[in-house]
Amino acid sequence: MLTTGSPTLRAQIAGYVALTKPRIIELLLVTTVPTMIVAERGLPSIWLMVATVVGGTLAAGGANAINMYVDRDIDAVMERTKNRPLVTGVVTPRNALIFAVTIEVLAFAWLWAFVNLLSAVLAVAACLFYVFVYTLWLKRTSERNIVIGGAAGAAPVLIGWSAVTGTLDWAPVVLFAVIFYWTPPHFWALAVKYKDDYAAVDVPMLPSVASLKTTTTRIIGYTLLLWALTIVFWPVAEMGWVYGAAAVVLGGLFLWFAVALHRSGTTRAAMRLFGWSITYVTLLFGAMALDQFVEVPL
Repeated sequence: MLTTGSPTLRAQIAGYVALTKPRIIELLLVTTVPTMIVAERGLPSIWLMVATVVGGTLAAGGANAINMYVDRDIDAVMERTKNRPLVTGVVTPRNALIFAVTIEVLAFAWLWAFVNLLSAVLAVAACLFYVFVYTLWLKRTSERNIVIGGAAGAAPVLIGWSAVTGTLDWAPVVLFAVIFYWTPPHFWALAVKYKDDYAAVDVPMLPSVASLKTTTTRIIGYTLLLWALTIVFWPVAEMGWVYGAAAVVLGGLFLWFAVALHRSGTTRAAMRLFGWSITYVTLLFGAMALDQFVEVPL
């Protein structure tokens, strides 16, 4: 619904902040800092963590803002997104695109100047993948949209690792796979609730084009792969028992919520799984960081 009259300065500022999807950025940063701690085998310099977080925030925010610019037509129809700033008119499409590109360029310059070139390239590559592969191509054409597109959301672990080491190896690659396989069950659980929204705008998100049984079966499959990968990360990254115990227990609980959704098929169960998926990744990465400060080796 469009606003009437000119929006206030406060409303405009809030609109630009909303364009970056702060809640999604928070989740991305939850994975970045613990990854840096693991890469350092302790606490990296405060400045390096701040610089990486700032650069990562700008890069993710720019990508999210471009996503809103592209999706403003369907956002106006979907119940979940009808109050976004480009729908309400708080921010104009032109200004939103200028804002998005500006902070994306700033993100690259910032990371190159204060972190390293590899981290800057990874951040911008993630943005380009999210915009061109997910938003402009897969989102409206394939039920595999979030499966492949989720790779962009897994990039922060690569950025965090490369910020500390200047390189990549098997440990961050496995961690990338962890977030890659976490994304579909996380998002599909939410999409179960909003499947009619996606159907109304012809976006083939899995729950809107497949049966609930098919959706929940795939959720269970991806959850099992996720659980296995978190355990693989244990020896690959030479983690201790704090992380190992967390990976086993938290993965088991994730599977329990997924099976509960499969059995009940209710929206309430889907939202419980969605809520747990956020708690899960927060606790898993928290345990990963804590593991570096507790001397209980594998």
